[in-house]
Amino acid sequence: RVLRASLEMFASTTPALAAPLRARGQAPRAPRRALTVAAASGSIRREVLDRSGRSKLNTVDDRNFYAMPRLCTHVDDAFLGQLTELYRQKIPPGGRVFDICSSWVSHLPADVRYEEVVGHGMNAEELQKNPRLDKFFVKNLNTEEIRFAAADQSFDAVLCCVSVQYLQRPEEVFAEVFRVLKPGGCFIVSFSNRMFYEKALAAWRDGTGYSRAQLVKEYFGAVEGFTKPEVITQVNGAPDASLLGKLQNFLKRTQGDPFYAVVAHRNFKPIVSD
Repeated sequence: RVLRASLEMFASTTPALAAPLRARGQAPRAPRRALTVAAASGSIRREVLDRSGRSKLNTVDDRNFYAMPRLCTHVDDAFLGQLTELYRQKIPPGGRVFDICSSWVSHLPADVRYEEVVGHGMNAEELQKNPRLDKFFVKNLNTEEIRFAAADQSFDAVLCCVSVQYLQRPEEVFAEVFRVLKPGGCFIVSFSNRMFYEKALAAWRDGTGYSRAQLVKEYFGAVEGFTKPEVITQVNGAPDASLLGKLQNFLKRTQGDPFYAVVAHRNFKPIVSD
């Protein structure tokens, strides 16, 4: 008894010895339950791409690659017409708009006025020529800190037109977009099958339209708080579901630049009445 009392006193200051002694004299303690803590809104829940998926064939610094202004459109007029109509439907008149990865044109409806349109891109000369931008800034989102010069919850819509395929840190970019969106604000990511092949990510380059749309959906899903993404391939009216209609739609999409847009909202999708 004296020996056991001495050992118990020693064990009280030595936790590693306490468990075996208690096991003989006491019922074992129940294991601790792990606490599940919800991820903070806007936080990155997981990484979508591995290192190889983020790689590019052309590793020249992006600032050098985009140093010469390209005053052209990279998709056809039919694509741009659908994009402009989508903007008309999704962006509230008088709202604040942020156009990331922008250039000399933002494709916003010419007859709609907004409180402010802010642009981001890689070429200052292109951005200066964009008549819709009230102000702009240049930043390399692949190498510089991903932090926009904007207050939390300050934009009604963020746009990214035919550029998502070049983002090597898409999870961080989407999280930063979430930060600057107002509750209910939308992020519209549009793309086609055109790209600077050598500058597009490995995860994007040889995919299909469907796989690329799924990838963008994963980018949204990687950030806590976005609504379920919606994939849009036709803006004006519902597609004809008949066999002839499907054939005509297939021919139309293969003869031009196929339209894809993936849209999600911060926290909730607003209900808009006509």
